[in-house]
Amino acid sequence: MSVKLLESVIDGHQLTADECLELFRYEKLSPLMAAANQITLQKHPENYRTYNIDRNINYTNICTAVCDFCAFYRGPKSEEGYVLPREELLQKIRETVDLGGDQILMQGGLHPTFKLDWYEELLHDIKREFPKLNIHGFSPPEIHHFTKVNKISLREVLERLKAAGLGSLPGGGAEILVDRVRSEITRGKVMSDDWLNVMRVWGELGGKGSATMMFGHVETLAERVEHLVRLRQLQSENQVFNAYICWTFQPDNTEMSDIPPLGSHEYLRTLAISRLFLNNFENIQSSWVTQGLKIGQLSLIAGANDMGSLMLEENVVAEAGTVHFLTLDEIREAIEDVGYQARQRNVHYELMSEEVAEFAVRANRKRVEELKHPQPEVFSIA
Repeated sequence: MSVKLLESVIDGHQLTADECLELFRYEKLSPLMAAANQITLQKHPENYRTYNIDRNINYTNICTAVCDFCAFYRGPKSEEGYVLPREELLQKIRETVDLGGDQILMQGGLHPTFKLDWYEELLHDIKREFPKLNIHGFSPPEIHHFTKVNKISLREVLERLKAAGLGSLPGGGAEILVDRVRSEITRGKVMSDDWLNVMRVWGELGGKGSATMMFGHVETLAERVEHLVRLRQLQSENQVFNAYICWTFQPDNTEMSDIPPLGSHEYLRTLAISRLFLNNFENIQSSWVTQGLKIGQLSLIAGANDMGSLMLEENVVAEAGTVHFLTLDEIREAIEDVGYQARQRNVHYELMSEEVAEFAVRANRKRVEELKHPQPEVFSIA
């Protein structure tokens, strides 16, 4: 049955939830990958695959939510809590721009006291220094939190942030969009309907964002399907999502460290099924950050058309003990080794010029060499 089902999807059939669940119970990986690759080729017949250059900047780790899966957050009274000084944050952006990046991914914890004008001022400061930079910032849990702290409507929050310079919304904090799951693994955080509504209203305002799924913890296969169903339904309303990214739960250093981590086989299965089910999503990213170089590369023939970001900085997954790092040359070579040209893109999946891409390659090679051979410190005696 599943082979015929895969053939029907390639021919244009839209999977139902029950059929999607059937595929999750189908044990053979290679037919799923092959079918997902066929769908990817239908959507992206071009001879290139893409990547981008950005930096994850976590402006604070102070958070009022308690997420058992998160090793990064610190409670409001923790001595390990921080808020990045503004100049340090701007310096991180300068380094990103100097390395050919045109975007930052900026997220933080749910800070208990910061009002919306604090975030507006932050956006204004960034855009004043870097007017062409895209700020991919403030995930739906943060946006929903802003409405509670400020006691204003979701639409007003989003309108004000957009006016201040917010460019696009990351899909963080989705985990699994099923309230049973969310209630079990987190407290004090946005539930499924409100997460989706943040993205819905953002789309109504003409905004774009990404959709995510973190799987491999307490969810059932049927709940993975429900998550995908809800993403596809919202995408059919207003096309707010320009990309989808999934990754496996990283349990180390979390309150859920007793859960065995899923391997790359289940990651590739879920990635492939996501491509088959999410027929109204154009772009799917590889998660080499959690899976490493080889599986990240295999993703390009399992449903992904994008290698994701060079990611000059990443703190959240790293706190959970996952420390995969790639250079820009390694990302480009991974794409080229599976038979495609490597092309740099922006958040809207528009290709950057060859001149911009070449500048980034040279700048990143120089950075790698400097990290390999740091200059000795020079001390002077007054």
